[in-house]
Amino acid sequence: MNQHEKINYIEFPVKSLHRTKKFFSTVFAWTFEDYGEEYTAFSDGVMKGGFFKSPLSASTNQGSVLIIFYSDDLEKTLKKVLEAGGEVVQEIFAFPGGRRFHFSDVSGNEFAVWSEV
Repeated sequence: MNQHEKINYIEFPVKSLHRTKKFFSTVFAWTFEDYGEEYTAFSDGVMKGGFFKSPLSASTNQGSVLIIFYSDDLEKTLKKVLEAGGEVVQEIFAFPGGRRFHFSDVSGNEFAVWSEV
């Protein structure tokens, strides 16, 4: 359902649509719908967005916003990220309220995953 003045959709640059779709479907069970050879839409069951073909990537050291996932099992999610070809940008660390790690996907986009424990 679309809600007035709420975040509705998010888009990311990616170097390879195929590798990106494989990564996010493997790690987070996202589904995709292709719109030509340079764009694919995704759904994670709650949020919707898309990936567009680009040589660029989004990371916090370039001033990008950071998208943060939640996990009930941080170490298990970290293992899935690595097995799917992601790279750790920042190892697991504690902060007030929980722990988290940062990773880059197969296109170099930075994300984080946090847990309460």
